[in-house]
Amino acid sequence: MKPCTLRPSFVRAWPCIASNFSTSFFQLPPPPPPPPLAHARNVTQIRHRRFHSSLSAPPPPLLASSPPSLPPPLFLRPPKHTTTVSELLEWHSWAKSLAASVGSSFEDSDNGPDSSLLCRELNWLMDDVLHGFDPSLMGKAVARDDPDIVISLRADVQELYSLWKQRIEERRPFQYIVGCEHWRDLILCVRDGVLIPRPETEIIVDLVGDVISKDEGLREGLWADLGTGSGAIAIGIAKILGNYGSVIATDLSPVAIQVASFNVQRYSLQDKIEVSEGSWLEPLKGVEGKVAGLVSNPPYIPSDDISGLQAEVGRHEPRLALDGGAEGMDDLLHLCNGAASMLKPGGFFAFETNGEKQCEFLVDYMQNQLPGSFCNVNTLSDFAGIQRFVTGFRNR
Repeated sequence: MKPCTLRPSFVRAWPCIASNFSTSFFQLPPPPPPPPLAHARNVTQIRHRRFHSSLSAPPPPLLASSPPSLPPPLFLRPPKHTTTVSELLEWHSWAKSLAASVGSSFEDSDNGPDSSLLCRELNWLMDDVLHGFDPSLMGKAVARDDPDIVISLRADVQELYSLWKQRIEERRPFQYIVGCEHWRDLILCVRDGVLIPRPETEIIVDLVGDVISKDEGLREGLWADLGTGSGAIAIGIAKILGNYGSVIATDLSPVAIQVASFNVQRYSLQDKIEVSEGSWLEPLKGVEGKVAGLVSNPPYIPSDDISGLQAEVGRHEPRLALDGGAEGMDDLLHLCNGAASMLKPGGFFAFETNGEKQCEFLVDYMQNQLPGSFCNVNTLSDFAGIQRFVTGFRNR
């Protein structure tokens, strides 16, 4: 099966706010090309921020039935805070200076973000926290020497100081700071304790779309997203299934279950997706041999490599979602064995891995250790041409 053609991303790349709010602030430069991918779990510096335009529908509102204990991301909070233009500019000047002080030190130490990326993040933070943001209003206020115009915010200015200190001094991931990540055409809630969905994982959904377009039986069946995290893959699959089929999303982490449930409800897919707490295949008991598709982005980093990951990843993202055992293969092999018993004849699977060696090992394992179970087992590459996915079908 050929890799799918991916749609372009609409990356938000606002320049840093100039102290005088000159007209250059209000122009959007062409987005810079993304840096090459290294290991999939070491690329939090790559952001998918999309403009809300006719090309990308605005996100649905927060549902009243959303879990009350889960704090909403910044962009969904009510604008109950106020500040003046001068106070906001004072915070922004401080935050910009803190970002500039980083230079390339994070990038040099562990491939972390440099000052230019932190500057873009700062403006994404501004975008999320400002309510009814009208750049011309702020520009006119400065031009008229009237900096005491009051504006509405979704967070208190003191909280903004605290959040940006966490971003720089603790290397807390930006997605945890704002509480969301832009992924495909979705804006997903994320929080500490849940893996941040990566751009290359979008390919799994595209692969499923390609498969179900050729097989109505798979479109109408039950799909499983194992280790769902934020629910990203499950929601992506549910949207392309349309009025057909259903999805079960499993995870061992109670925090991930809460976040995935929040995202499922926010996109009104609770009748389409069942979010179930349990280890890997446990929630699928009773449907052995009946599953149309099995997909997963499991832990695949070797245990000894965790400490060498980018600080945003190694220090903050859940080890449960990263650590794949001594060789990084423990959970992948478990999934291969599970796919043999869970998939119906002709059922499809797609697993994300850590690269060429893991891909080749899994292909050999499925062909030689599970003989006769699978057919058309292939490896596919990510955006950077790195072998990242193993796909195939259960023998009929």
